Amino acid sequence: MDDLTIDHLVARIAEQHHGVFALHHLDQLEITQKARLHRVQQGRWVSPYDGVYRVAGSPRTWKGDVIAATWAGGERAVASHRIAAALWGLPGGRTTPVEITCPRWRRTRHVGLVVHESTRLEGAEITMVENIRCTTVERTIFDLCSFAGSATIDLAIDAALRCQLTSLNALHETHDRLATRGRRGGLRFRAALNTRTGAAPHESAPERLVARALVSAGLDEPSPQHTVTTGDGRFVARVDLAYPDRRIAIEYDSYQEHTGKVALVRDSARRNALAAAGWTVLSATAEDLRHGCRQLARDLRQLLRDVASPESR
Repeated sequence: MDDLTIDHLVARIAEQHHGVFALHHLDQLEITQKARLHRVQQGRWVSPYDGVYRVAGSPRTWKGDVIAATWAGGERAVASHRIAAALWGLPGGRTTPVEITCPRWRRTRHVGLVVHESTRLEGAEITMVENIRCTTVERTIFDLCSFAGSATIDLAIDAALRCQLTSLNALHETHDRLATRGRRGGLRFRAALNTRTGAAPHESAPERLVARALVSAGLDEPSPQHTVTTGDGRFVARVDLAYPDRRIAIEYDSYQEHTGKVALVRDSARRNALAAAGWTVLSATAEDLRHGCRQLARDLRQLLRDVASPESR
């Protein structure tokens, strides 16, 4: 096989794997040891780990670093914890340093890697994300519970449900399988799941944070994504958060989605329709979140005292 053919075939493989390739690819292509050593010695290939390569001068990406680390860790190594959360696009994820999980007997040691050891990583907890071996979204969230705070875990679960990456049943099954006595993160994972009632997930992270702030202020948790209808069943609106028995809605007004003439007309018509249906609407903003929604909670508490439930009217 001539040099041009080798370079072309290797480049095609690297394109599919975030710019890197490995020894097993070279074996499949039947590229000789002499040809491999020649390219490394000439500086045409860079080897970040034994048996893993990148074409010199090609862009280095964090996903390329992740896939290279999993290959260096052996056949059962996977991206995990905060790196896996980043691959899934979940809150709590980060792109550096690279974190992988390996069986205890196959642990690899390299500078710049965080290596977790586990003999209890089952095949059902491993999947592929963008050609990278990675923990499933359920196992990823469970592993996050060892490091992240309750708010981050809550947002990660909400994001996974909202994007239909998992279900409450799947998360509970993961808890029952993994949360054995003394296992790190098990109690935090169970606490996060216990707050879930099966209601629709929040449409955005800020909405979830507003709900958490209201609960922290001693108020009942509002219902997310509540559909408001008229007495004869006609659709009025779907509101971000609601106390349906009091006909109180809370709308999170982001600066991006609620500015400009079109947004003003749309939001005004929507609020008028809710008012006509007998609903009171409160607004929450990023400024409220920065102050823990304390004023919003005070306003809501006063409103709850003033507004009788529809059943008592």
